[in-house]
Amino acid sequence: MPDHKHAPLFGLFNEIGIIEQLSRASLEARLPKGLIAPHFTVLNHLVRLGDGRAPIDMARAFQVPKTTLTHTLKGLEGQGLIEMRPNPDDGRSKLVYLMPSGRVLRDQTIAALGPDFDRIAAALDIQALAQIIPVLRELRIFLDDDQNRAPVRSG
Repeated sequence: MPDHKHAPLFGLFNEIGIIEQLSRASLEARLPKGLIAPHFTVLNHLVRLGDGRAPIDMARAFQVPKTTLTHTLKGLEGQGLIEMRPNPDDGRSKLVYLMPSGRVLRDQTIAALGPDFDRIAAALDIQALAQIIPVLRELRIFLDDDQNRAPVRSG
């Protein structure tokens, strides 16, 4: 059990972890067969931040090994949802581009989550939930920056 000083943070991260598991299951139930949450995450990342991302940079952003991301990208490319193109600045590497079908799939998936969102909106105070978004964003930014500063751990 966490000590009293850390109990609120442990409770927060515990709830975030459970919410992530439940929301992942809901998302994956709405994705086409053969696609999972990491596939959607890549599509969403490209919509949010734009095309032409290097796989190594995406792997860092997602905090996954490059080999894991490469596997995810191959699955998306095989479905015609992204395209890998040579990097004009470095002929040895490639960049990731979202295909129109990838954008459509991302948008359709979000639309398919509509009934889930409607149930949440009917059961909970959406304005109260919206008020915690800036705090969660601040936490995410801190954790992302802190992860990038943290020394590499062995073991």
